[in-house]
Amino acid sequence: MKKIEAIVRKTKFEEIKESLMAADIEWFSYYDVRGVGKTRQERIYRGVVYDTSYIERILLTIVVRDVNVDKTVEAILKTARTGEIGDGRIFISTVDDAIRIRTGERGDISLYNVAQ
Repeated sequence: MKKIEAIVRKTKFEEIKESLMAADIEWFSYYDVRGVGKTRQERIYRGVVYDTSYIERILLTIVVRDVNVDKTVEAILKTARTGEIGDGRIFISTVDDAIRIRTGERGDISLYNVAQ
């Protein structure tokens, strides 16, 4: 099993969600996050200086079987890429075990009801 964490533009979230659903990835968590990038800017609005270097993003956390890693990453890449700075990052790490609390099932079977 692998854990895929993707930090993506907030404006691309709905497209990414649809792309993941089309790839049969039906379960994931997401969080509103902020980050700091290379670009530093300040904007002045009505005499008040605002720091706009904080970037609003969405962090997707998806745990998938090994066979689903490539199609999950491709679904994210296909829809998240704009070609501009700030498209985000994808991190993939190994998950040693997973347990479904309701049934006590362990391993791959705990991720979904049907083998995918």
